[in-house]
Amino acid sequence: MAGLAESGSNPDVDLLYDINGLAKQAPPWFDRIMEYVGEYGLLLAMVLLVLWCWWGVRRRGGEDAASSVAALVWAPLAAGVAVLVNAPIRGFVERPRPFYDHEGLEVLVSGKTDYSFVSDHATITMALAVGLFVANRKFGLVGLGIALFEGFCRVYMGVHYPTDVVGGLALGTAVALLLSPLAMALLTPVTRAIERSPRAGWLIRARGRTDGQQDTLLPGARSGATGPEERDLAA
Repeated sequence: MAGLAESGSNPDVDLLYDINGLAKQAPPWFDRIMEYVGEYGLLLAMVLLVLWCWWGVRRRGGEDAASSVAALVWAPLAAGVAVLVNAPIRGFVERPRPFYDHEGLEVLVSGKTDYSFVSDHATITMALAVGLFVANRKFGLVGLGIALFEGFCRVYMGVHYPTDVVGGLALGTAVALLLSPLAMALLTPVTRAIERSPRAGWLIRARGRTDGQQDTLLPGARSGATGPEERDLAA
């Protein structure tokens, strides 16, 4: 099944030219920035966001620390599973990159010879974002914004059709959500066992942090405030 969208009157192709046309109008230095951001930067940002969320979870502690860390572990695993699922999809659809079938595109990244549908970058970032949303909604919303921007960048760079991106966002979401219950059932006992470990427990909660210490903090209080005055007020 070669080429889901061929030349001619096609909304997918029209939107491709509209978005990629912005790259033609932009100065070269801006296109170089978009190239690195779309190819590497946003993926790195998603990884750092997951690590930032994990750092906050372990510092905050609480009874749900182990399950929250399990959800964070699932985020990169979901991205890996989604990429594996995408491999046969690409082989079945066999959709060429848009610059092979459509002239006049501003292609910012050379050397792309694999198939176009579904976008791996969109799939990975969305799977990470949805997995992160399961663990923490605030961080997850930021991740969803990054994933959507990643999809825009792939079309802007001239290496994917808009429907490649939509397919990747849908695939990443489906894998992260549908397999989440099974993943949590398998990963949570592991993180709880790590939490009880004297050597590896720091991966789940910061040393010295206890559930009772967290419960005594008032909303808006400093995370490090654990003196007797704060305990009295909380009581």
